[in-house]
Amino acid sequence: MADKFGPYVDTPTAPSRHVTTLVPSDSTDLTDTPKGIYVGTGGDVKLIAVDAPASAPGVTFKNVPAGSLLPVRARRVLATGTTAADMLVLL
Repeated sequence: MADKFGPYVDTPTAPSRHVTTLVPSDSTDLTDTPKGIYVGTGGDVKLIAVDAPASAPGVTFKNVPAGSLLPVRARRVLATGTTAADMLVLL
């Protein structure tokens, strides 16, 4: 399939070019820095942002509705404190 937008520069605000499932972890960073996170089943999302200090405990997005897009560049989504599910990483 031809991509009419292929020649354009990919930026943080451009549409995602790749999507993968997100598995929260208290010890492992995401493989790639996402443009955002899609929440399939609502709940809390606790994460550490990409530019947060290494010792950062994380912040919690409370009561994120199902079908929401969090426009945040996260380094890690923590399992402890995250109740949302069916999340996708937008790259």
